[in-house]
Amino acid sequence: MTAVPHTPPHTAPPPVPSPRPVDPALLSRALETAGRLANDAAEVITATLGREHTGSLDASAKANPFDWVTDTDRTLERHTRRVLAAEFPGCPVVGEEFGADAGADTAPLRWVVDPVDGTANYVAGLPWCAYSLALVDGDGPAVGVVADPGRGQIYAAARGRGFRANGVPVPSRRTARVAGSLICAEDPDPGFVERARAAHVGVRVLGSAALAITQVALGNAVAAVLTRYHEWDVAGALCLATEAGALVLGRDGRSTPLPEGGLLVAAPQVAAEVGALWRG
Repeated sequence: MTAVPHTPPHTAPPPVPSPRPVDPALLSRALETAGRLANDAAEVITATLGREHTGSLDASAKANPFDWVTDTDRTLERHTRRVLAAEFPGCPVVGEEFGADAGADTAPLRWVVDPVDGTANYVAGLPWCAYSLALVDGDGPAVGVVADPGRGQIYAAARGRGFRANGVPVPSRRTARVAGSLICAEDPDPGFVERARAAHVGVRVLGSAALAITQVALGNAVAAVLTRYHEWDVAGALCLATEAGALVLGRDGRSTPLPEGGLLVAAPQVAAEVGALWRG
């Protein structure tokens, strides 16, 4: 019989500072615009899933030759930028395919978009892919949407306004224990996978960082662990997760909107235990 390693006790993460409020009218307008763009993207992704042949795709601009760029990626990001430029003039956009607008790193507000998160799944015809858009300020994502076309869902959240799926509030699902639960992970360290298995925890790699974090917001997984990521991969889903009550932590166990060196998104009741498994 395999012995289950003892998980040492860890103190709870320090309290999370309250983010600054955002103008309510701006939040409402941003949430409405982001929702429209997510619906547009869901229709396009659904209609084209698995129909772009790999021979015509471009991986030349990426370090990983498996990290495809499709016509759909480019089309959706161009559409997003056009709409945002018209409705939020002067607010810079950061996107996976076309980079950051001038001044995005110092602007008080910026939009962050990943037109197809999980492009390899999309190319293969697997429905685990998503559109992600967020409005970000100095305290992190203030508005976030994630379109999950495979399940016919548009997830949306705004700071202080909770988390909704297709316009319906998502009820909180409290998680009391890690054993017997699932953790979503992207590029997981083999040691982490072994520790999780020994602790009777299932690890699932979805191929989409946005959807991995969204599973925590929904209560389907107790945590998501990302070894590396870009802001556009996670910003929209982090808004969903924080509004659902999850914690966003770095490897040091401290709460920060976008940790460097990997991140952990977890239900508060299990954050310390999952963090111990992650750090080893």
